[in-house]
Amino acid sequence: MESQPPLDVLTFGRAGVDIYPDQIGVGLEDVTSFGKYLGGTTANVAVAAARLGSRSAIITGVGDDPFGRYVRREFGRLGVSDRHIVTNHEYATPVTFCEIFPPDDFPLWFYRKPTAPDLQVRPDDIDFDAVRATNLMWMSVTGLSEEPSRASHFAVLQARARKSFTVIDLDYRPMFWDTPEAAREQIAAVLPQVTVAVGNREECEVAVGETDPEKAADALLDAGVELAIVKQGPKGVLAKTRTERVVSPPIMIKPVNGLGAGDGFGGSLAHGLLAGWPLAKVLERANAAGAIVASRLECSTAMPTATEIDTLLGGGNPNEGRNDPAVQTPVQSRS
Repeated sequence: MESQPPLDVLTFGRAGVDIYPDQIGVGLEDVTSFGKYLGGTTANVAVAAARLGSRSAIITGVGDDPFGRYVRREFGRLGVSDRHIVTNHEYATPVTFCEIFPPDDFPLWFYRKPTAPDLQVRPDDIDFDAVRATNLMWMSVTGLSEEPSRASHFAVLQARARKSFTVIDLDYRPMFWDTPEAAREQIAAVLPQVTVAVGNREECEVAVGETDPEKAADALLDAGVELAIVKQGPKGVLAKTRTERVVSPPIMIKPVNGLGAGDGFGGSLAHGLLAGWPLAKVLERANAAGAIVASRLECSTAMPTATEIDTLLGGGNPNEGRNDPAVQTPVQSRS
């Protein structure tokens, strides 16, 4: 491949199309209209980082179909390079439906059978020069659930050789695994090869058998990571290194759709780590990014700009002027 400047952020994992209902509080059987959006957790993280000014790309797969062409086009429109996207001629680009029942019920239906192109990315498809050169590599546990994606993820980790920052998102989705124990086995093999791990309490239980945030963070550090981040929902976020402990309280919000909040958090986390900010500032801004996304209907196109994060942290409304009657106003307060 032609030589390119090093990327700030390179993600590896799910990308597809989110088909989200326009009606809130309505079951799919009664929904009358939908919106179409770029989706997938690692896709959203790449977009979130790009919105904040990071030079971003994604390793993933799409089908040779209209939705695959849409995914590529949306990445370009949202500032993420499609240079490392593989077109699969056998399997269709996946679609995902959800229902929206605020404040905390957002069921998902993944249409990815018998498999999806992002899980068919092979080591031969990957530009390992780009992997080694990128400043932050972000991967998700989902990519470990199936071959050949699993082998490709471990090949990326071998190429990175624990270069900072190599991040694993503990994004555990039971529909991708036979059992939690199968996921834990693969995660145990990954943790010594990454420098940052991030997940919520339930994901930490799958990864290291701990739901208590302090014990979970300590177990992740004992497994080999340098920075452990445990999202605690309404109790905020705990981050620990071997020498530092930071708790960042949440920004309270009346949610519209919480599905993309963690990805907004992740993109801002990646951007803040690369900026070299103090850990407290990194977490505060990541919390704000997640709150903004949760206050909006969609995921990828809901990712905030730095100005919107500044607005929220300054006590303003980052959703002012958005042409979307569903948006809510995040509240810059701490609990």
